[in-house]
Amino acid sequence: MVSSYLVLVWAWTRAAMAYRASFALMVLLGSVITATDVAVILVIFANTTSLAGFSRDEVLFLYGVAGVAFSLCDMFVSNLDRISQHIKAGTFDAMLIRPVSPWIQMATDRFMPSRIGRVLQAAVVLGYALAVLDLDPGRLWMLPVMIVSGIVIFASLWTLAAAAQFVLTDAPEVTNAFTYGSGQLTQYPFSAYGRDLVRGVTYVLPLAFVNWQPGLYVLDRADPFGTPGFMRFLGPAAAVVLALLAALAWRQGLRHYRSTGS
Repeated sequence: MVSSYLVLVWAWTRAAMAYRASFALMVLLGSVITATDVAVILVIFANTTSLAGFSRDEVLFLYGVAGVAFSLCDMFVSNLDRISQHIKAGTFDAMLIRPVSPWIQMATDRFMPSRIGRVLQAAVVLGYALAVLDLDPGRLWMLPVMIVSGIVIFASLWTLAAAAQFVLTDAPEVTNAFTYGSGQLTQYPFSAYGRDLVRGVTYVLPLAFVNWQPGLYVLDRADPFGTPGFMRFLGPAAAVVLALLAALAWRQGLRHYRSTGS
């Protein structure tokens, strides 16, 4: 499964690298576009010293962690949202008869390695935040856990959104709001949002475990909403549960899929 994914990714990467100047320009453009999100944060802190109780560098830390996880998923699995196009065109039928998982074929469909610019931009912001914040080294073991958990959570969201297309068929904007909207939501401290919303993204859709709950542990901060301390460590469990639900939804979508010729 992994080898099939890598072969397909490499094929698209070789095609993209055939035009090196265009590839470099696309990488740069991707970095510039995502840098506007950081610019918004900097503009906010040009007019205030804290956002919902968090300093500029703490917000950049939360942004960087979520940004790395989200941009990696945007690069490697976001093409799942193209499934509605294949369903309408009838080309998804061909994917079902190939000896490769339809999920892998969809995830690698028109793979864009130029999106690496977005990953690098988020990594630079995270590196800066780690350099300027006075963090306890004994808590930094949580950082790779946060990124891996975030990747699984975002990949699961894209899979759920793709599975929904088997029913909705022609509503990519709805699923994009679900996936990219989640990425936008995690860019800021959750203390900036309403209590009911935070409960929803903690106990229903576990976005709080991407960077908020474990981030509070790394930053050695108390939760403004008073959640128990053990919640800081539930990111991997939340990611696994959501991944299982996403896999079930995808499987059910395939089972109930009816080709354009039926």
